[in-house]
Amino acid sequence: MATIGWIGLGHMGSRMTANLVKGGHTVLGFDLDPAATDAAAMGGVEPAVSLAEAVRDVDAVFTMLPKGEHVRAVYLGEGGVLAHAAPTTLLVDSSTIDIDSARTLHETARDRGFRFVDAPVSGGISGAASGTLTFMVGGEPAAVDAAATLIEPMSGNIIRTGGATSGQAAKICNNMMLLINLAGCAEGAVLADRLGLDPQVFWNVASVSSADSWALRTWYPVPGIVETAAANNGFAATFTAELANKDIGLALAAAEATETVLPAAQLVRDQLQQLVDSGRGDKDCSLIISHIDNAIG
Repeated sequence: MATIGWIGLGHMGSRMTANLVKGGHTVLGFDLDPAATDAAAMGGVEPAVSLAEAVRDVDAVFTMLPKGEHVRAVYLGEGGVLAHAAPTTLLVDSSTIDIDSARTLHETARDRGFRFVDAPVSGGISGAASGTLTFMVGGEPAAVDAAATLIEPMSGNIIRTGGATSGQAAKICNNMMLLINLAGCAEGAVLADRLGLDPQVFWNVASVSSADSWALRTWYPVPGIVETAAANNGFAATFTAELANKDIGLALAAAEATETVLPAAQLVRDQLQQLVDSGRGDKDCSLIISHIDNAIG
């Protein structure tokens, strides 16, 4: 069993660390929000009073943070992980960030003598709670193997994606497809309703037909159809529109860098940006349905 330092104890991190503790590991956790640290402590995390305390004398450090700028600051900033962790410490970033930031972290960690892997996840809060997340893990093979051993209690799938930044590349493309699927669910649900179809009957058809998707089965944006949908709770966030907007923006940035045209992704980005601009960025991203039916949400 390992001693793990964990930075970032939000909705995902608090649930992921609870599963590490259940798996027999010792987890020292730190978050800038004391309430988040207190909540993680209920799951068995040992609170650290500082980032330095969380990463000193541990076997591995995991980070789960909102954006690339946060991850760079935590690893590379004065008083960050690279300044306080021993070079023997395995570093695992499970945030979803831009490719350039991930590349910088790999290169800087390597130059300082550390092993580093990018290991973003898919499966959302429900997957984090149940320990069934899919991890997409990129880096040097030995470091990836070492990370996979620690990841196991949090995961349903561990997929080795290749070299440095390949985990982030897989996650960016995956989330782009997810959000395009979600927009399709919203359009289909509204049109079906206006054609007089019972919402449950239509979902029953789509869920066993060619329209089926993870978004349809998990985030369907119509109340009373799917138990895990935010639509049942006034679109209280399971994955905020702001973070979804960030993620699809990462895909569009990667598309620009590779001269790839992504018209569907751009359309969905515009709709998510409108939610953010209207002050609803803290709502669930499935509120994208309000662009087709503005009476919803």
